[in-house]
Amino acid sequence: MRTTNIILFLLINLCWGLKVNAFQNAQDVNSSNSPRQVIPFNQDWQFKKATYKTNIAIAGSDWESVNVPHTWNNKDIQKGKNFYTGDAFYRKNLVARPEWKDKRVFIRFEGVGTVADVYINNKLVGTHKGAYSAFCFEISNSLRYDTTNTVLVKVNNEERPDIIPINNKLFGVYGGIYRPVSLIVTSKINVTTTDYASPGIYIKQDVNNKKAAISVTAKIENKERQVQQITVKTTIRDKSGIIIKQVQQQQNVQPQGINVVNQQLQVNNPHLWNGRKDPYLYSLTTAVVKDGKTIDEVTQPLGLRYFSIVPGKGFYLNGQPYRLYGVCRHQEWQDYGSALSNAQHQSDLDMIYEIGATSIRFAHYQQAEYIYAKCDSMGFVIWAEIPFVNAVSTQEGDNAKQQLTELIRQNYNHPSIYNWGLHNEVYSGSPDGFVPVLTRELNDIAKTEDPGRFTASVSGYGEINRPSNLAADIQGMNRYYGWYEGKIPDLEDWVTGLEKDYPNYKVVLSEYGTEANVNQQQENVGDSGDPSSQFWPETFQTKFHEVQWGIIEKHPYLVASYVWNMFDFSVPSANGGGVPARNMKGLVAYDRKIKKDAFYWYKANWSQEPVLYISGRRNTDRAEAVTTVKVFANTSNVTLYLNGKKLDEAEMGTTKYDFVFKNVNLVKGVNKLRAEGYFKGKLQSDSIQIKYKFPDRK
Repeated sequence: MRTTNIILFLLINLCWGLKVNAFQNAQDVNSSNSPRQVIPFNQDWQFKKATYKTNIAIAGSDWESVNVPHTWNNKDIQKGKNFYTGDAFYRKNLVARPEWKDKRVFIRFEGVGTVADVYINNKLVGTHKGAYSAFCFEISNSLRYDTTNTVLVKVNNEERPDIIPINNKLFGVYGGIYRPVSLIVTSKINVTTTDYASPGIYIKQDVNNKKAAISVTAKIENKERQVQQITVKTTIRDKSGIIIKQVQQQQNVQPQGINVVNQQLQVNNPHLWNGRKDPYLYSLTTAVVKDGKTIDEVTQPLGLRYFSIVPGKGFYLNGQPYRLYGVCRHQEWQDYGSALSNAQHQSDLDMIYEIGATSIRFAHYQQAEYIYAKCDSMGFVIWAEIPFVNAVSTQEGDNAKQQLTELIRQNYNHPSIYNWGLHNEVYSGSPDGFVPVLTRELNDIAKTEDPGRFTASVSGYGEINRPSNLAADIQGMNRYYGWYEGKIPDLEDWVTGLEKDYPNYKVVLSEYGTEANVNQQQENVGDSGDPSSQFWPETFQTKFHEVQWGIIEKHPYLVASYVWNMFDFSVPSANGGGVPARNMKGLVAYDRKIKKDAFYWYKANWSQEPVLYISGRRNTDRAEAVTTVKVFANTSNVTLYLNGKKLDEAEMGTTKYDFVFKNVNLVKGVNKLRAEGYFKGKLQSDSIQIKYKFPDRK
């Protein structure tokens, strides 16, 4: 360590003193009898922005008390370009318990943006580069038992050419310890915690409808001085907790390196994980047993399923066609940034579930562990990816490989994941350029780590044969006809052209969408919008999605399709639609309080729950006496009433869930619209009011 750093950290401790911050028993451990303790380490941190470069003293009394998750950019990054990037510090006291002396102790961070240097008692125990993946360091040898220990984390979120993403232009990289932190206490013989912060066990499966052959690889460390004899026991339990399969074997574990143990199990007539239809989960526990006592164990979800892609026909789950349609999701909320609670993550997933999506693309980075676990239990089929996105420096190759390895190992056992994303909208002028070569290397890593899942790369162009394309199993393409180019209906010619010219290719419409400010409305909209404008009417977005989903629905050639985006989010460099620093392509407003009309359009087309919704409810002030009213519904016998009078029957729009009532004659002043329909024999209704302002006559 540099001498200046040592002096700085000594000053921190001298000024902070020996204040003890003991753990609260209520949040300490999973169970007092658990062989492995996982201790939340989120409360009562102290925080301060500071930097070595300007010689700002870290010492002093001007520290802020915070709890984790925490970000220092929860407000400024959402206002524009001038947000703080640089160094900041988090510190917390830790009293080591006497019973830990003969144990191993680790500290695990689920996400820190972007670079984290972790110090225990002024000793650097590890550095991690990358804002979105977990990392875990052993601190056993740095703890003291005769005084209070100091945990100090230096965090920096400045743009760097060697860490992806290399800039903040497509989305802001929030600084801070914005995901949970925990201490992990294990025996000296344990399933590893430091294999890229993975669970330490990897579940492979070969499944059909009649049987599931399961292979479990466990990585076990022995920090005793001698070879130890242990029993490795793996147990599968059904959803109710009943043991249905168990194997065990004796193993001599060496005190050098990693001991890799493989075990095989078979489940006959398995209950398959079947997406939203039936997201059935077993659990699998691998335990380390010594002298008849369990000294460590790890439990993972086990969803038994198999999937494939049939070119021209789409995605198949457990041998049956399963349409993948859904949304992309960014991990941020207005005024919270990326420092979200599990309740906020759950709220986002609940809205995605409500809309009826079968799949989610998590863009453009690894997301919270809670998210992946809930996707398993809710039945989403998901795309997980790394933030190799938007721009290239040619210095980020090693970090991209690191982040992909972390993504795969940390999330290997989640049955919901079907695809590892390698890059998004990064380009090269030659097939031998930096991006194509690195993408081929990333694909090789993914296929070596996990040959059972697909890989994908994504282009922002509409042509298949571009230098950065086709290095992965799936070619994703982001198309914004009617927004960044062409007109809304042009999507039809694009997809039919691919079907004709590339019938055996696996192609995903990885993004499509357009902006919408819910406070801006327009009665009549055209087939193209203006991204540079300060006027982004919601009614244009509604038309956009009506037309484009009507096209997508007819083309199972597209393996999957993803609306960009489920929620509005911040883009520091953006300035359009009357709101700075905002991408408003979401189907739900940034504060989650308003679901846009397009949300209900997809809900009517996708959901199995009753939907009957009159579109245009925020387009309240009309200047034209004769208008068209659209009702999005999956009900039967849809009727519309104007001021109590039943109107003529609707025409069908772009899908069978689009009811179009033309030539609706408004009266001067307030007009009351009421729609009715029946879902499984039960009446559904919706009502809105619009105002027609009769034009002044000269």
